[in-house]
Amino acid sequence: MATPSRGTSSDIQSIRERLNEIGDSFNPETITENFKLYTPLHETAPFSGIDVVRDLHYGDDERHRLDVFRPKASIETRRPVLLFVHGGGFVGGDKSMPGTPFWDNVGVWAARNGLIGVNMTYRLAPAHPWPAGSEDLAAALRWVRDNIGTYGGDAKLVYLMGQSAGGAHVAHFLAHDRFASHDREALAGAILVSGLYDTNTQDKGPLFKAYFGEDPTRYAEQSALPGAAATSVPLMVVLAEHDPVDFRRQYLDLLNVYLQKRRTLPHLLWLANHGHLSTVLSLNTEDDFLGERILDFVDSTSAKQSAASA
Repeated sequence: MATPSRGTSSDIQSIRERLNEIGDSFNPETITENFKLYTPLHETAPFSGIDVVRDLHYGDDERHRLDVFRPKASIETRRPVLLFVHGGGFVGGDKSMPGTPFWDNVGVWAARNGLIGVNMTYRLAPAHPWPAGSEDLAAALRWVRDNIGTYGGDAKLVYLMGQSAGGAHVAHFLAHDRFASHDREALAGAILVSGLYDTNTQDKGPLFKAYFGEDPTRYAEQSALPGAAATSVPLMVVLAEHDPVDFRRQYLDLLNVYLQKRRTLPHLLWLANHGHLSTVLSLNTEDDFLGERILDFVDSTSAKQSAASA
């Protein structure tokens, strides 16, 4: 087991300076550099004081798998649950990356901060186009609601968190009537990190078309807007300073529709000195501003949820 370093102030300042130099450039080279920048700040498995139960199946497909992160010490009261949905441009990604700390760092962070962490993976485009990702999210959520009590989690306090394409899958799950269920309506909250929401205005590149298809007449019905802005589930919406421009447009599209419908805004977070990946890569390091805001969101919404259930 590697001893966690979590990073010194000088480490984090150096990373921020490099992220500011990279700016909104997002390509295989800068993606790899992001992982290299943050890897030294993280511990690797096995994790001190954390029990990880891996590759639990929530469905029949080989990618219908999830990992549960919980403290090894006995849990006296059931904890809120954070179900994390990874990104990967709709065509890649996984719940963990063997030989690296990612995305285990999300589940470990959750387990170290009063939550039960669950990392899921899902089927990928082009073999599994829209709405496969959100269908898998619905199935994983059902598994969590049915089983998480065994691992110390509170099935009445489940939060979804998606980053990039994972954020899109969460938004579409919240938006469309096909996913309406008690499980969805009972969610305590959802956290959208640098997501994609409006298929009408999204860039129509190869990754978009791999998942949403080539037929522009379907894009309006596929969009997560306006539905995601009308959800009764409390939302936290996160944007990085150096997110690529399409993600910045998508953030504004969501907020504009939300404001029109609700005359208010969801919980908002704009992360300075961060890029598209570094927001979530920074979880479980000393650069934990995002983690602190997530805990604030959980505290405020779980209190309301508990009062409503009383």
